[in-house]
Amino acid sequence: MKCNKVKIIAIFTLKIGCKMKVEILEFVEGARNAKGVAVIIDVFRAFSVACYAVDSGAVRIIATSEVSEAFLLKKKYKNSILVGERDEKKIIGFDFGNSPTEIIKADLSGKTVIQTTTAGTQGLINAINADAVLTGSFVNAGAIVKYIKSIDPDHVSLVAMGYRATNSAEEDLMCAEMIASELKNERFIPENRIADLQNTSGKRFFNPDNIDFSPPTDFFLCTMINKFDFVLKATRRFDGNVDLMKIVL
Repeated sequence: MKCNKVKIIAIFTLKIGCKMKVEILEFVEGARNAKGVAVIIDVFRAFSVACYAVDSGAVRIIATSEVSEAFLLKKKYKNSILVGERDEKKIIGFDFGNSPTEIIKADLSGKTVIQTTTAGTQGLINAINADAVLTGSFVNAGAIVKYIKSIDPDHVSLVAMGYRATNSAEEDLMCAEMIASELKNERFIPENRIADLQNTSGKRFFNPDNIDFSPPTDFFLCTMINKFDFVLKATRRFDGNVDLMKIVL
């Protein structure tokens, strides 16, 4: 699939009477084309990890696109840790990989998390035309829907970042479909389809060769629907990176 492919899937009217246009896009180019409220979706695993990090006590998350920038940020911020991956594996010199299994075992109280990943954080950095930007994942999808309804935007862009930001990923597209359906007050029940992910895009978590960096528990932690009642809203920083702020619904 070409990176600049844009799919408009729904234009609908909410009960409150305001017309909201919702579109699903993909990859970095989709993030650049996102308008209105952009939800940058990375289920496996960046924005599931971000939610678990906040739940584990992190007071701040700074998202960046470059490994070198992450190391520079760590020098600037005391009590900070590095979280992220390249080729799915923890980056040499980082404190944690892109694994919720690692994060839930850690006490991140008072920590600043500096995060960089192959797909998710690239989307945040490139969502330059959106009015507001949120992270997206299954673990807080309900809160995302609630937040969007509360601000009632004219346009919502759901950006499925995909595997390594180059290949469509079933879990990201499914999460986008879930958010879009619930925005128009249609119940979306993904459980059976989520189980099927073990045989498709989530298959890598069950490969014994990947146990050290992509364990099976990551799959289950990333697919816990509505575990958290908050959204992570992005704010662009003076240095071009992005701060993520927790908003409880």
